[in-house]
Amino acid sequence: MNGAPPASLGTATGTPADRAIRGYLAHLAVERGSSANTIAAYRRDLQRYAEFLAGRRIALDEVAAADVAAFQRSLTEGDEAHQPLAASSVARMLVAVRGLHRFMAGEQPGGVDPAASISLPKQGIRLPKALTIDQVQALLGACDLTTTSGLRDRALLELLYGTGARVSEVCDLDVDDVANALADENAGVRLIGKGDKERLVPLGSFARAAVDAWLVRGRPDWSIKGPATPALLLNSRGARLGRQSAWSILQETAERAGLGSHVSPHSLRHSYATHLLQGGADVRVVQELLGHASVTTTQIYTLVTVDHLREVYLTAHPRAY
Repeated sequence: MNGAPPASLGTATGTPADRAIRGYLAHLAVERGSSANTIAAYRRDLQRYAEFLAGRRIALDEVAAADVAAFQRSLTEGDEAHQPLAASSVARMLVAVRGLHRFMAGEQPGGVDPAASISLPKQGIRLPKALTIDQVQALLGACDLTTTSGLRDRALLELLYGTGARVSEVCDLDVDDVANALADENAGVRLIGKGDKERLVPLGSFARAAVDAWLVRGRPDWSIKGPATPALLLNSRGARLGRQSAWSILQETAERAGLGSHVSPHSLRHSYATHLLQGGADVRVVQELLGHASVTTTQIYTLVTVDHLREVYLTAHPRAY
């Protein structure tokens, strides 16, 4: 992301803390290429931090390590206006706070970072919840392929499960991004992940068939309802399908399939990775397919498969007990 920061970052008005936060968000957007979703999350977290400091009458440029530690305790313990946060949420907020102070310290000669000594809370390992193959098949089978919306929904779900893509990556797809994969089974789908990193992911026959059916029998019905757009997946008004709409589609389809409301777009990403590893895929291959910067992130799925193997052993082996 190059050029001027987005208008949503605001102008240089407000309190000194507001201006410092806006400067940091602009740095993330322009210099670091952070996504709009990341910027929005950091803005929310830093706004809460600014409110905490204001309530204690502490200026942002006068913060000490004890003040950051006090903010961390307030997140963990909660207060009259806020519920206690889980360790993962506390860690996310502290990452934003530490980044802000590191940025401020680097902007002035001899600047001191008061958050440098603050450690993130330890988090227990949370194993991703993957659907079984039967559950995935039930989910995909719950789309009504006699309707335009059903064709779109099937293409969406097949892409999510067939590529392991994040929901934002699928919603951002243009028709041209899948053209090669539809024409040549050896080609891949072009996905743009975090940090604008591009990767090519194979597209299986079921996903290709679903996308092709949508393009031929569904998309034309809705594309004439709005301005011309290269977007692959559309809503009923002819505009690009948004993340929230995609989430709702999955929830409604999961309910029809009898899977309850716990299924999310990330459930399909988890299922994609888990099923690949259960099928014998190398963890580093799965890392590349998921677009993980570090194999450490991917290795959590190996814990899922080991857990599955343990269940099979305990159920099937005559001397497991």
